[in-house]
This record gives sequence, C-alpha cells and structure tokens, in this order.
Amino acid sequence: MTAPYALLAAALVGLGLHGVLAHAEPLRRLLAFNLLGSGVFLVFGVVARRGAAAGLEADPVPQAIVITGLVVAFAATTLAVALLLRLHGGDPPQD
Repeated sequence: MTAPYALLAAALVGLGLHGVLAHAEPLRRLLAFNLLGSGVFLVFGVVARRGAAAGLEADPVPQAIVITGLVVAFAATTLAVALLLRLHGGDPPQD
C-alpha cells in the first residue's frame, strides 16, 4: 500500500533536486525547492505509516514533525516570495 507513495516521494525529491540545480531563475528555484520539501514530507509520512503497519505502536512524532515542517515551509516560502518581489519588482509606485 505504501509503495506507490514511496515512489511518488522519490520522484518529487528527484524533480525538486533537478529543478534546484538546473534552473537559474529564482522563482523556478523556489518552486523546485518547495517540491523537494513536499517529497521529504511525504517520505516522513510513508516511514511513519510503515511503522504503524508493521504492528508497532502508532507514533505521533512524525506527524507532528510534518505539520510543523509544513507551517515553517509556508512561512519561508512567503518570505522568499516577498524578497523576490522586492529584489526584482523594483521600487513601489510613489503617491
């Protein structure tokens, strides 16, 4: 059941890594970095699911790490977009 998710996670990490290394545009790098992070979060979810499926006690720590990571990734992405707009958008219009 978790094999398709593991393959999808590996594909997301691979595509994100390729995008970070291959593209020079800052926005594309930012999107690729977010794709890489999504793949890593999916890997954490798959690992936590496999542990619960193997008969081990359910551990809420991987879920808490993923939720916290998603919040931090959203905040970092918002900051990065704001910085990109400030760097490449020029000065705001003057009234």
